[in-house]
Amino acid sequence: MNLNVVYALGAAALFGASTPLAKVLGLNLSPILLAGLLYLGSGLGLTLLRLIRDRGWQPSGLKASEWPWLLGAIAFGGVLGPVALMFGLTLTSGSTASLMLNLESVLTAVLAWVVFKENADRLIVAGMLAIVAGGLLLAWPQASAQSQSWLGPLAVALACVCWAIDNNLTRKVSASDAVFIAGIKGLTAGLVNCVLALALGAKLPHISVLGPTLIVGFLGYGISLVLFILALRGLGTARTGAYFSTAPFLGAAIAIVLFGEPVSTTFWGASLLMGLGVWIHLKERHAHEHQHLSLLHSHRHVHDEHHQHEHAFQWDGVEPHSHEHQHTPIRHSHPHFPDIHHRHKH
Repeated sequence: MNLNVVYALGAAALFGASTPLAKVLGLNLSPILLAGLLYLGSGLGLTLLRLIRDRGWQPSGLKASEWPWLLGAIAFGGVLGPVALMFGLTLTSGSTASLMLNLESVLTAVLAWVVFKENADRLIVAGMLAIVAGGLLLAWPQASAQSQSWLGPLAVALACVCWAIDNNLTRKVSASDAVFIAGIKGLTAGLVNCVLALALGAKLPHISVLGPTLIVGFLGYGISLVLFILALRGLGTARTGAYFSTAPFLGAAIAIVLFGEPVSTTFWGASLLMGLGVWIHLKERHAHEHQHLSLLHSHRHVHDEHHQHEHAFQWDGVEPHSHEHQHTPIRHSHPHFPDIHHRHKH
């Protein structure tokens, strides 16, 4: 299996598990404070991880032209999205909210295709339509569920819109250090949301709740985001979103098995539609003759057919490694994804 697919599925597994756990941890916390603590756990954990990895603080290597993309991603994905999700979790079941999060992959793909001009194959479009149908079925109010309303699913859908924008903006900087990108997003979003929540009168929870919340944030928002960025680098936005859409199935399963939430016929119907959409995504293959233009950038790489360059420094032969390198024009044909080296027109 492609390593980038493993990254995407790993990100999905961690984030999917965090959703029902966040609902349990946040029963006595304001949605804004819970979102802030989850992202703060992410930022603190990844910053510590980066300090250990680099043996001290090192420059990010992010170019000046890339900072606006990263700041926009932080605003939508780190501030607005989590607050909308946490608010939605207070008004709907964990299993319903988990499956509603499949809409993130659809909206991510639509933005990637329409705004950022990423390639859209028919299989990917068909899979997205199946996921949309499942999301609509899941969100439809049921007469037997008196507490269910449109407000909860609508708030979760708004979170999906924010994260779809975040995903496409993050793709613009995905060649840079994934741990730094995810860490700075977590720290910024966590501090902003926590300060806002405390200003509105929220109180920090007891250490018995605070500790597990930060840990869930580190794993479900931090490590998950690092893996997601690595997948963006290798698969492109829409394909990464497709694999990541498996996250809600794991979240829903945890909510049902561990927390005893009820299972309806609508739930199973939506699951089948969304599962069909994901299966179609996994079947997609893309290959044609394409032209690589000259490109100068920096990221971790091995010396494959796209990285045949000389080194301006003494190289110890270890791969993968990271440094600024120049790509020369080349024309060839092979199966590929719209990764950082295949953002060509069709």
